[in-house]
Amino acid sequence: MDSQQLAAQIKNWGIELGFQAIGIAGVDLPQAEQRLLEWLAAGKHGAMDYMAKHGTKRTRPAQLVPGTLRVISARLDYRPPHTRDSWAVLHDPQSAFISRYALGRDYHKLMRSRLQKLADRITQSIGLFQHRIFTDSAPVMEVELAQQAGLGWRGKHTLLLQREHGSWFFLGEIYTDLDLPIDAPTENHCGTCQSCIDICPTHAITAPYQVDARRCISYLTIELKEAIPEALRPLLGNRIYGCDDCQLVCPWNKFAQSTHEMDFHPRHHLDDAHLIDLFAWNESDFDSNLQGSAIRRIGHAQWLRNIAVALGNAPSAPAIIAALQTRRDHPSSLVREHTAWALRQHGLD
Repeated sequence: MDSQQLAAQIKNWGIELGFQAIGIAGVDLPQAEQRLLEWLAAGKHGAMDYMAKHGTKRTRPAQLVPGTLRVISARLDYRPPHTRDSWAVLHDPQSAFISRYALGRDYHKLMRSRLQKLADRITQSIGLFQHRIFTDSAPVMEVELAQQAGLGWRGKHTLLLQREHGSWFFLGEIYTDLDLPIDAPTENHCGTCQSCIDICPTHAITAPYQVDARRCISYLTIELKEAIPEALRPLLGNRIYGCDDCQLVCPWNKFAQSTHEMDFHPRHHLDDAHLIDLFAWNESDFDSNLQGSAIRRIGHAQWLRNIAVALGNAPSAPAIIAALQTRRDHPSSLVREHTAWALRQHGLD
C-alpha cells in the first residue's frame, strides 16, 4: 500500500485497539523549542531538572531517535465514570481530592502495551520498520506533537483540548522512520475565555499558554520532593495529589467522554476518601493499597506531607488534631515539619 493508505490504516487500527484518535506529525518544532528555552531560562521548571538536561532532544525528535521522520500521536480518554463529583470533594475540607487521572491504575503500562500492539499491526502489514514508543517516559513534547498531528489545540492552561472530548485524556507517541503524510494542526478555539487562568488556586497560569510550575499544585504535590513553600500551603486546600481545577472549569469539558477502560476506574474509593483515613495509612498500607497506581511513585513520606497540609487547611476538629499528633514524631523530617505547620494552623505548637 502507499503512504496515504498506510496512514489511514494506522488510524483505523488505533481505533480498533481502543484509542480515541490517532494523528501524524512531522518533527520540526522550532517555535516550541524557543518557548521551551525561554521557560527554562526563567526557571519556571523549578526542581524538574530533567526538563533541561536533555538539551534539544526534547524538541528535535530526530536527535532523540536518529532517523525519525514522523510521530504517530495517540489519544486515550481517562475520565472515570461514576465518581463522586469533583467540586463536591473540593468543597468538603475533610475529603481528599486526587486528580482524576490517578484514581485507577497507572496509565503508563496500558498506553505502552497498546502502542506496541499498534506497532505490531504495522509490522505485520509492511514488515520491520524503525520505531520507538513513548508514554510520558522520555524527553518528548507530547502536547506540541499531538497539536501538530491534529488531535487538538493547546489551551491557555497548556493542556491539549479537543472540541468533542475536552482534555480528559492521555497522550502517547510512536517515533518512526516511515514517511507518512502529515495531518493538519487543529485551529485554536479558546477565544476570549480565560476561565482556567481565573480559577487556578495558586495563580500558576501566569498568562495565556504560560504556566509557572513552581506554583502549580500538581508540581507541588507530585514533582517537588522538598518542603512545600509555606506561602502556598493554604492555597492547596484539600488537594493531596495533583489538581484538576483548570480542567473542571473549562467549557470544552462538557463534551468530555467517560472512559471504557476498567483500569482507569477508581480503586480503594480514592474518589471519595477522607483525609484522616488516608493519613492513617502506614507505609505497608500505602504500598499495598496503591500497588499499580501512579501515586505510589511519590512515596509514603511525600503522601503524608501532602495530607498534613490538607489537614492543616481543614476546619479545626478534635479528630483532625488527634490525627496530626500521631505524626509529630515521624522518622521523616519532611513529615514532621509539615505536621507541625498543620498543628500551628489549629493553634497548637
